[in-house]
Amino acid sequence: MANENAQPNNNGYGADSIQVLKGLEAVRLRPGMYIGSTSSRGLHHLVYEVVDNSIDEALAGHATRVTVIVHADDSITVEDDGRGIPVDVHPVEKLPGVELAMTVLHAGGKFDKNTYKVSGGLHGVGVSVVNALSEQLKVWVKRDGQEYYMDFNKGITTTKLKTIREVGAKERGTRIWFKPDATIFTETTRYDWSTLASRLRELAFLNKGISITLTDEREGEQRVETFHAEGGIREFVAYLNANRKPIHPEVIAIETERDDIAIDLGFQYNDGYSESVFSFVNNINTHEGGTHLTGFKSALTSVINKYIEKSTVLNKKDKDIRLSGDDVREGIVAVLSVKVREPQFEGQTKTKLGNSEVEGAVRSVVNDLLNTYLEEHPKTANIIIEKAVSAARAREAARKARDLTRKKSALDVGNLPGKLADCSLSDPTLCEIYLVEGDSAGGSAKQGRKRDFQAILPLRGKIINVEKARIDKVLSNEEIRTIITALGTGIREEFDITRARYHKVIIMTDADVDGAHIRTLLLTFFFRQMPELIEAGYMYIAQPPLYRVAKGKEEYYAYTEKERDVISERFGERANLNVQRYKGLGEMNPEQLWKTTMDPETRSMLRVTMEDAVLADQTFQMLMGDEVEPRRQFIETNARFVSNLDV
Repeated sequence: MANENAQPNNNGYGADSIQVLKGLEAVRLRPGMYIGSTSSRGLHHLVYEVVDNSIDEALAGHATRVTVIVHADDSITVEDDGRGIPVDVHPVEKLPGVELAMTVLHAGGKFDKNTYKVSGGLHGVGVSVVNALSEQLKVWVKRDGQEYYMDFNKGITTTKLKTIREVGAKERGTRIWFKPDATIFTETTRYDWSTLASRLRELAFLNKGISITLTDEREGEQRVETFHAEGGIREFVAYLNANRKPIHPEVIAIETERDDIAIDLGFQYNDGYSESVFSFVNNINTHEGGTHLTGFKSALTSVINKYIEKSTVLNKKDKDIRLSGDDVREGIVAVLSVKVREPQFEGQTKTKLGNSEVEGAVRSVVNDLLNTYLEEHPKTANIIIEKAVSAARAREAARKARDLTRKKSALDVGNLPGKLADCSLSDPTLCEIYLVEGDSAGGSAKQGRKRDFQAILPLRGKIINVEKARIDKVLSNEEIRTIITALGTGIREEFDITRARYHKVIIMTDADVDGAHIRTLLLTFFFRQMPELIEAGYMYIAQPPLYRVAKGKEEYYAYTEKERDVISERFGERANLNVQRYKGLGEMNPEQLWKTTMDPETRSMLRVTMEDAVLADQTFQMLMGDEVEPRRQFIETNARFVSNLDV
């Protein structure tokens, strides 16, 4: 029980220390809580929040067109032809609906089940957060024969709602213009075309019939692209398979509703060995999967195994094979999109669906409709079966190779001569491993490292391209086996992140063409075989310097040509100035490598993220796959962005 006569304690923490944040102040104080981060990722999230409102109008059947414009100053306009945000006064809050939506968290039509059946917004914070984090925001609403206007400054209303003109009775929609606040987004306020285009293209595929136009008005960047997919998910799968070789002509598609859950599925097999399965709930990319994905995978495995039992084309030996989930998904490209009234998300990034009823609905639909499809299309069915059986044979061949990668004791790693130099600490949260290109650089890294928490694994030459190889071939590669054994997690269906021996896996290669190729090969391996490692934030790319600039006892390191020139100019007269270009890591002595690239106090590293899994899948397939033409086009398009290229 509290003592009414108690005196304030002397640490200065009393009731007056409690800060009450009003309106949208909390958003400006802790923006990362609402948009993830204030980096480029959070900046682009602002656009998605506004666009999601327009997409929700389309989902409700009230909009067909969305326009996104990146203006010359990196401000953004988003306009749709929906019903227009309500402008009448709210009976309780006594504010116009549009002002409520723009200035109050958790205010909006998405909380009323009669207004929107399903909604893409995860938390309902939406456009009010965009308003709070914008230097200025303006909104125009057309409805009921009038056009209304109001504007805001850092979330605070500066112009109250007013009518600015009469419009035609059928004219309607919402237009929002905003300029991100540079005091919040200190890292960058510049929008990336490809990032925006990728998400808007995705939304067009997921919501067939809607047209989304992206326009860039910035100097030197002017372009316009419209995304529209009448075929929806079917077109999405075809797009994802564009750089691959499909083994059957048409995309298998299912579009239906069961138990009040809209289910949209498309998939097609190619001659590759990796699976690319993407799942969405109410347009949200569920990177961590969930019940809907579990339902699809289990039904797919079950249906194909049952079809084999009835098949007459396989010999008895093959018919006795029981296919695993990995077998039936080898070479598949699939997109699963469900629309759920009240999605429940879980997982570290809140992108894993937890609704148990969705699993049963998806499994039931796939069981029924896919079984019918295979019976009606025996030629396609047999192609898929043969692909899966072939994968099963390879899986059996890979089992022995996989056994070699399992770490049974610490001695296993120690028995790899000339390879892993392990660290002495056993707590994986404190440990990191460098995957280093070449024995020379590996030697410098071993001498320069801090032995207690830094492990070094030198790699000889270029590892196998996993994009072009089946798992048995992948696991027969010595460098791959060494990596898997050192990390301790296993791969694919055996992957267990709790067994990770290091919480930082750092790729360290030379800053030349070969180094870039090795880095890409390694990233392709991790993306295809251990994506959970990337999702957990354990993957990094080291950033060794390109130049050493020294004069007398003074020395500086530069990571770009521009930085080199700035440092050189700082010395004034350039007599006796020594500028060294590092062609490779091996040119640095152990002390230099530690100081520039390995010391946690001074090093710079890039964290590898799964921000856009669809774009990453496309990029890896295009860079590392069999098709030459898409790779040539990519190089031609992006060559102008490359600097410091050593050929």
